[in-house]
Amino acid sequence: MNQKQTPNYTFALIVVFIVCFLIGFITTMNNSMIDFCTKAFNLNAQQGQYVNTAFYGAYIFAVPFSLLMSKIGYKGTLILGLAVAGIGFVVNSLGINAAIAAGINVYTVFLASMCLVAMGVVMLQNVANPYVMVLGAPEKGAFRMTLSQALNSVATTVAPMFITTVIIADKVPTPEAVPAPFLGLGIFTLLIGLVLAFLKLPKIDEGKQSAEAGEKLVEKSSVFKYPHVWLGALGIFMYMGLEIGIPSMLPYKIENATGFLWLYWGGMMVGRFVGAAVLSKYEPRMLLTVCLACGAACVGASYLLDGIYSAYALLAAGLFHSVMWPLIFNLGLQKLGRHTKAASGIINTGVIGGALLTPLMGRVVDFSSVGVALSLMFVYYLYEVWFCWKGSKVGLK
Repeated sequence: MNQKQTPNYTFALIVVFIVCFLIGFITTMNNSMIDFCTKAFNLNAQQGQYVNTAFYGAYIFAVPFSLLMSKIGYKGTLILGLAVAGIGFVVNSLGINAAIAAGINVYTVFLASMCLVAMGVVMLQNVANPYVMVLGAPEKGAFRMTLSQALNSVATTVAPMFITTVIIADKVPTPEAVPAPFLGLGIFTLLIGLVLAFLKLPKIDEGKQSAEAGEKLVEKSSVFKYPHVWLGALGIFMYMGLEIGIPSMLPYKIENATGFLWLYWGGMMVGRFVGAAVLSKYEPRMLLTVCLACGAACVGASYLLDGIYSAYALLAAGLFHSVMWPLIFNLGLQKLGRHTKAASGIINTGVIGGALLTPLMGRVVDFSSVGVALSLMFVYYLYEVWFCWKGSKVGLK
């Protein structure tokens, strides 16, 4: 009797892990520019957060890009995403230099070009999350996603160091100092896309894969009929206020905040590697709940401590924020079969929370204090607890 051979997805997973590293590097590099841009362009707190708005605002295209992915597949979307991000970096470098020469608003050019980079990142994000989920046994999906996010965190730890040692090292914060490394990054990203075009990646039929794994799915006619997907998107929206909120608010709390950000992202890196190991032994919902409680405790402790110790308490929250993204995303992608690609786009739309919540917090800083702004994070934590135990089960039998 012939047994069906289990497909080997190792090479495809390596490719996706590399893409996850690139996503993390670009995303955190952008966020780490807030302090420098605020000084270079003489911005207030709300205006400085437009760096996040321009980047995370691109996630409004997550659903259209996911529908495009359904047409051109995972590989085609990977190549297109790398091409768009690479072109955005090139436009950033050349456009800023041209704007300086022409005497026009350089900050606007910077924001527009980084929005273009972000559109490429959205495509890559749309691919990475569901592709990791389907490249192997469904019951190990949360583990693979947590591992991919651990590698993503390696990049998010390196990126602030890259900013401080390469982009802004010993430089006076001026518009002329902004575009220096972006041309090289653009060329590098385009080269990765070119290499990927010649590599062979497996084609995945999610519905067939679920059937072969023994999952009995009663699929609905449309992805829009799954309430837990939309609640998952709101979960990611709130999560962005947690993940990006702390590094975005830190410049208003201490001097030279960029030099401390590697501690936050490094904590997330450690947490994700530990989480990948822990997930093989503990139920994901319980792990998410514990991390939410510990993250809220760190933010709460920052109110009780003074000076640099208050900042350290906030930075420590990164350790517990580490596994929230993959666990929330995984809960939103449960039992979708052929709708997985489209659902990924819907959930990714929640990343726009980084574009809306951080300027809101910045405005609170301008009109009140950073302490009041950080208190909004407790609302985000509460929603995640509800989604973990209630919202992620709505509409599922």
